[in-house]
Amino acid sequence: MKVAIIGGKLQGLEAAYLAGKAGWDVTIIDRAPDVPAAGLCHQFLLADIANQTDLKRFLQPFDLIIPALENHDALACLQNCEQNDRTRILFDFDAYAITSSKIESDKLLAGIHIPTPSSYPDGGFPVIVKPSRSSGSKGICVVHDSKQLESHLATAPGEQVIQKFVHGPSYSLEIIGYPENYCPLQVTELEVDPVFDCKRVIAPSGLSQKMIADFEHIAVTTANALKLKGLMDVEVILDHEVLRVLEIDARLPSQTPITVHTSTGVNMLQLLAGQHCRPSHNGADIAVAQRGVVYEHIRVSGSTLVVTGEHAMASAGPLHLEEDFFGADEAITSQTGNRTDWVATLIISAENRTTAWEKREAVIADIMRFFNLDNYRDHSPIHHDADEPSLTLKGSFK
Repeated sequence: MKVAIIGGKLQGLEAAYLAGKAGWDVTIIDRAPDVPAAGLCHQFLLADIANQTDLKRFLQPFDLIIPALENHDALACLQNCEQNDRTRILFDFDAYAITSSKIESDKLLAGIHIPTPSSYPDGGFPVIVKPSRSSGSKGICVVHDSKQLESHLATAPGEQVIQKFVHGPSYSLEIIGYPENYCPLQVTELEVDPVFDCKRVIAPSGLSQKMIADFEHIAVTTANALKLKGLMDVEVILDHEVLRVLEIDARLPSQTPITVHTSTGVNMLQLLAGQHCRPSHNGADIAVAQRGVVYEHIRVSGSTLVVTGEHAMASAGPLHLEEDFFGADEAITSQTGNRTDWVATLIISAENRTTAWEKREAVIADIMRFFNLDNYRDHSPIHHDADEPSLTLKGSFK
């Protein structure tokens, strides 16, 4: 199958990896020449979708189109092409129009009584402020008093969402399907860096079966309210045994699909391409085949290894896939023999979560020794509560 992935940044990297695992012929299309996914495809086309005079003809050679970007003009052109030509585009434009706005998403969730963090001022301080139309950690800020909030809003562009800052572990769940026929996939645990950018995904999640069932109910209820046709990602935080939804996104996410594929063998792109979902079959597969996985991003610079958010991967230029990378099953990396400044996404799996973490520790130690590194950093967001640590630093590899 010949597939065109529109966008070569982090979503495109995810799509290229999964499409490669499916055995498809992969072309990346992007208006920038040095995007990360350019190293994980069979062909790269330098082009701006929004400026194509005959987009139908441009896309005609491909069996499948996979949008992996959030550019409004490009998505509008693809939507118009789909309406006029029935081009096979794996994207739910209507659902995305709602979930791309955190304000509209919160209205939807409130209407179906899905728990979310309290909106300001109901929950008091600290609060987290997020741009309504932004993905990932871009523009996120934790604010601790009204003076700081006023100052931040005076300089923050666009509409902002202000919610109670909740301490607790975060989790993600993808759901695929069509109204009244949805398949929740695997729950994964998320860990973030000091600027709330995801640095690590762990599977299985470690949640109880009851909490997983609650999460699946949230995902299915939300998907039905959206009339989702395709894929959606739901991110929650656990707040004293209550799962509160932080974000919903009706698009291919980054990081978690590769983790789910490594843990369960389920390839989300193949499910989407099949134009249907078989909940009982896929659910059974996930129930019996969950390997332990640690998926994380690192940067090596000088004498230091830093566990970092995925933003480091976005600016590293074309990346390539390596197997058995210092003991990791795979790595998506910029590392070459003579580079002293490089990044990698480590994909590490074992028979269970505990063993996968032990294997991960050995991988990090091997990298530290091979490159003669002296410093290891793995920081988490600073907490100001008296009963919580101000810094998380895991492991010692000197």
